Amino acid sequence: SIASADMDLNQLEAFLTAQTKKQGGITSDQAAVLGKFWKNHRAKIHESLINQSRWDNGLRNISWRVDLKSQSRHVDQINTPVAIVEMELGRNGQ
Repeated sequence: SIASADMDLNQLEAFLTAQTKKQGGITSDQAAVLGKFWKNHRAKIHESLINQSRWDNGLRNISWRVDLKSQSRHVDQINTPVAIVEMELGRNGQ
């Protein structure tokens, strides 16, 4: 719950307090350890969750242009716009 909500320190404190008051919940010592662990490793955990939630490939680069036909056998096709989009996909970190 802490990681999926990416809790800040105030949210974390409120959540852990609620967990200690809950029947069958955690002890205050466990809450202190969880709080300290989250404070020290929040960024790494958040990054790991984001990497796990992505598809294999990500968009690395995109370029586009619009071309107009300047010659054609049929007059009605002249100045017809054509969009060309180039997308480069790649795995995270490559």
